[in-house]
Amino acid sequence: MAALEPYEAALRELRDRSRNRSLSARRGIDFTSNDYLGLATSTRIADALARALAGGTSIGATGSRLLRGNAPEHEALEAQAAAFFGSQRALFFGGGYVANFAVLSTLPQRDDLVVLDELSHASAREGARAGRAEVATAGHNDCSAIESTIRAWRSRGGRGHPWLFVESLYSMDGDRAPLADLVTLADRHDAFLYIDEAHATGVYGPDGRGLAAGLEGRDNIIVLHTCGKALGGSGALVTCAGVLADFLINRCRPFIFATAPSPLMAVAALEAILILRDEPERRTRLAELVAAYSLHVRLPNGQRATDSQIQPIIVGDDRQALAIALAMQERGFDVRAVRPPTVPEGTARLRISLTLNVDVGAVTALGEAIREQFESGARWAYE
Repeated sequence: MAALEPYEAALRELRDRSRNRSLSARRGIDFTSNDYLGLATSTRIADALARALAGGTSIGATGSRLLRGNAPEHEALEAQAAAFFGSQRALFFGGGYVANFAVLSTLPQRDDLVVLDELSHASAREGARAGRAEVATAGHNDCSAIESTIRAWRSRGGRGHPWLFVESLYSMDGDRAPLADLVTLADRHDAFLYIDEAHATGVYGPDGRGLAAGLEGRDNIIVLHTCGKALGGSGALVTCAGVLADFLINRCRPFIFATAPSPLMAVAALEAILILRDEPERRTRLAELVAAYSLHVRLPNGQRATDSQIQPIIVGDDRQALAIALAMQERGFDVRAVRPPTVPEGTARLRISLTLNVDVGAVTALGEAIREQFESGARWAYE
């Protein structure tokens, strides 16, 4: 069919550039998932779901939250999450992507400015662009660049409020945002600070409340906590001031017009939050794996391990990154390559993820396999 040719041509171009993507099954030891605390297979969560089903909890929400889809399980989760994270309110969305898109396309107003860190997730970039505010990008973790952007906007007549979007722990680099400096900057410029805690929730902070713990509850702080990573299920929680939650309920189209998340996922997320409080040893064990990685994995070309569960190994070339990832999979390690546009041009990489689905022995074996693999390639030799 001739109408399909533009799509086929686009896919050929992606294949020629080693940018084509396809679905592949899980294979080998898990060094790629975001199941940081191993809760995706938690028997405690499974038991909570079994009790909920036996007690009559429905599988589907049956409608939007503003119609019959507002289940007691949603409300129970939101109340528990607000109390746990220290915020006025929490709203449960179907996933982190839709939550970021929803917030940034709804809350910033026409006279406002959204400033995105240059490494912001695609959901934030697309949500901001779908909204009514002006959008700008600042250098990664560069508070001076953010402030210069705000001042330039004011000098052009900007009248509203700045909105600063950052990830507390960046998903592809494993580094942290300077949250204390960003709060000071937001306060100085009467700005809102929106913090994506997707990869920090459950792993950091008191009881796993994240790197933004202690900041929530302020009127100008909005936080995203995903439920599909360390919490082991799916969905996302947005915590914020009560008036902002009410505004989202009334004006946020992705919230108003979507079927609500499954009540069962609300049950799973609530139980995961209780596990964070009750089982601190999970965070301790994960920290031990991070330390073991730093000790046992020798990285090429002078690269250094991060201090988080996210460990990138920059290769540069797309084809080489794919080839190394495939070789690692053939050795029994589920390691994946991440290529542009997910990461900047020239920074294709392996993204190693440390989770409680492995132990120190597996990390040590991974380190040996990485050393052998990189030493075997002339362009990937250690320096």
